[in-house]
Amino acid sequence: MNKHQHLFIGGAWRAAGGTSELPVTDCYTEQVFASYRSASRADVDTAVRAARAAFAGWSATPLAARIAAVRRVAAGLRDRANTIARVISREVGMPAKLSARIQAGAPIAAWDQYAELAAQLEWETRIGHSLVQQVPVGVVACIAPWNYPLHQVTAKVAPALLSGCTVVLKPSELAPSSAFLLAEAVEEAGLPPGVFNLVHGTGPDVGEALVTHPHVDMVSFTGSTRAGQRIAAFAGQDIKRVALELGGKSAAVVLPGADLAAAVKATLGSCFLNSGQTCSAATRLLVPRESAQEAADLAAELAPAWAMGDPADPATRLGPLVSQAQRDKVCSMVHAALAAGAELVTRDRTLPATGFFFPPTVLDHVTPEMVIAREEVFGPVLVVMAYDSVEEAIAIANGTEYGLAATVWGPSPAAALPVARRLRAGQVDVNGAPFNPQAPFGGFRHSGLGRENGRRGIEEFLEPVSLQLPAAYFDTP
Repeated sequence: MNKHQHLFIGGAWRAAGGTSELPVTDCYTEQVFASYRSASRADVDTAVRAARAAFAGWSATPLAARIAAVRRVAAGLRDRANTIARVISREVGMPAKLSARIQAGAPIAAWDQYAELAAQLEWETRIGHSLVQQVPVGVVACIAPWNYPLHQVTAKVAPALLSGCTVVLKPSELAPSSAFLLAEAVEEAGLPPGVFNLVHGTGPDVGEALVTHPHVDMVSFTGSTRAGQRIAAFAGQDIKRVALELGGKSAAVVLPGADLAAAVKATLGSCFLNSGQTCSAATRLLVPRESAQEAADLAAELAPAWAMGDPADPATRLGPLVSQAQRDKVCSMVHAALAAGAELVTRDRTLPATGFFFPPTVLDHVTPEMVIAREEVFGPVLVVMAYDSVEEAIAIANGTEYGLAATVWGPSPAAALPVARRLRAGQVDVNGAPFNPQAPFGGFRHSGLGRENGRRGIEEFLEPVSLQLPAAYFDTP
């Protein structure tokens, strides 16, 4: 077992001062394969003070130099891509062939993409007799989740660094390994001491110490809605800026005349990706009542193709969940739905001998008032819901606390677009259009505040400053 005893603070690896050894479990073998010593509150204070001390110099560093530094980090991550994919697959359960592309390849490429966008950003504009500058917000606490660990770290750390902010990162204690590999890449890239800092520990301990630290100017958090509410409350006491990417209960609305088979297949793919451990997963399939039975039959026919097994096996399409606790939660929600009147249409429940597996599951006859239709499951569970009119479908789709993502399937994109415009979600896919990493990502209501990805992802870490100048200034050659 690999034991990690150090944190990355002020440009150097330092022994962690906490007393807890936090285990990391292989969710297929169910065996602990690594442990990371927790930071103490004194470590958090040291990290934040290092970031504060580095802020003046880093924010004044020319943009070209910041871009070059971020590109060097990207190169270091590419050198570690195979290790990143392998370790995240062990931590989270995503099959290896997908992990290489989604958990490692995509976020590594995003570092270079952010660098390109930073070079194109308008950092200063003129509005009448004012110059409006975009300036970094300051020291940012970045708190990342376990389901897409490097992806979510990248969406925070890369744009924050490019904006001129300094960072203290706390990864999830369930999947921290890629964050430590990132720290190695940062060290190799030669960023100035204190620009990037890494601490480790649980949310109630290390996370809260970070959020409540008086020298933290902004908190960027991805995780559960409940944790996001708590963070927002803490941040509000000091009027810290917050960006929150939280839960979702995304609907796939199939309109009359749409290609039902294509919609069901794509929705299953979205729902079952990463074993359902995706905040934007389409977990509610809304279909016209006359098509509901056909949709359920199609889903039941397709679901067994999501073969469970060892994530390292190329034949595996559905890996285990992250932990026994997560499996228990999913199981409990499905049992409650069945007790409330839902019908199980997937029958093969045979599980591998080891691993925190939950089988690919489709439930029919689900109604909007059921808990499973309103709350995030975070497992491979799709619910089929019937509607009698398009107006009712829109009301059902918008009828949860969340508003992160949605999908509309119509006879044509033009037919689907008017419905897509009425859905209260931060991103809406039409007729299977793919995810766009350059477009803003975020949600409404309990799905969070702010946006990540693309140009808007960089702007999230900037504040506009208006400089009013005499009109004669602009007439000067």
